[in-house]
Amino acid sequence: MKKLIMATFVATAFLATSCSDDDISDPLNPIGDSKTYELHSVSDPAVTGTATFNRNEDNTTTIKLELEGASGSEMHPAHIHFNSAVETGDIAITLNAVGENGTSVTDVSELDDGTAITYTDLMEFDGYLNVHMNAENLDVLLAQADIGGNELTGESKTYDLHEVDVPGVTGTATFEKRKNGTTLATLQVEPTNDDDMHPAHIHANTAVETGAIVLTFNPIDGATGKSYTNIETLDDETSISYDDLMNFDGYLNVHLSANDLGTLVAQSDIGQNELTGETETYALDPVSNPNISGNAVFAARANGETLVTITLEGTVDGDTHPAHIHSGSVAEPGDIAITLNNVDGETGISATNVSELDADGAINYDALIEYDGYLNVHLSPIDLDILVAQGNIGANVE
Repeated sequence: MKKLIMATFVATAFLATSCSDDDISDPLNPIGDSKTYELHSVSDPAVTGTATFNRNEDNTTTIKLELEGASGSEMHPAHIHFNSAVETGDIAITLNAVGENGTSVTDVSELDDGTAITYTDLMEFDGYLNVHMNAENLDVLLAQADIGGNELTGESKTYDLHEVDVPGVTGTATFEKRKNGTTLATLQVEPTNDDDMHPAHIHANTAVETGAIVLTFNPIDGATGKSYTNIETLDDETSISYDDLMNFDGYLNVHLSANDLGTLVAQSDIGQNELTGETETYALDPVSNPNISGNAVFAARANGETLVTITLEGTVDGDTHPAHIHSGSVAEPGDIAITLNNVDGETGISATNVSELDADGAINYDALIEYDGYLNVHLSPIDLDILVAQGNIGANVE
């Protein structure tokens, strides 16, 4: 997987090889197809522009850059680089500098190393385009765009990142599809501190099940609250496309620091584990202790599985309360059908991913909310005969 962080990200652009001014084609009379990419501002938000690739009769390319908002008194070098903008890469094609009139025109038929490249090749090229402040400040970028195969298609998916161990932290994880099927992942978290760096990963399974790290993002920069990563493979070098990620069995963690991976600042289930927003809530009434009551929320996932979250009030720090779904009803009790994760007395919460019965029979969300059952929460692992809360679920609720 290619992963190099940039302070700034830009969306799309195009490719070209430089020739001398004497070799420039007439930009007013392009022949054949053309493709235009937006040039996005980097160091100066006032700078915008376009890069237009025109196909000539011999399948070579004429590239025209047009900038607005840049200094008219300087020449602005421009290049096409290998890889995507977030990965960075060496110069592939040197374009004619953008002049005082804000334009540059270059005929391109080969890379700087002499390798031939056609318009057709450029449309699939693994590259990005940079326009620099001037020859003395090549590290200062005015505008930039991913081009060719790295162009963003406009198809994207955004997941909300929820707070975990650090109160008040919110954010998003946005996955954008490139033309070549790879993914640009943008993580954004707030609030953050300037000097902090927050590692982030995709793990296997759901967040309540936990699992091993399968993909490492570039860390989130505390100064910006952002991270950009180009995703082509998992950490074990297995290829993974945007479409694969949209159906991935995983979740995303953002950690406090490289030295404190155990503290999570934000988290979200992703891919097939995404919550659809469809839920059913069941009341859990007090039994042996009148001070303990709450509810159980059943939430549907995209893959049809269920996140079951029990929330009780009145529990005591240090206590552990086993919980189960039984067949039958409170009035007509039956055997345990599904074992849920214990309720933590400190938080009063239990979260369980449910995809099957204890007897190994599969059960999806639609079947669970129609199930002939009830839910018990017990006093402790050694006092299962003492119930602290109970409620009918599924078909037994009017």
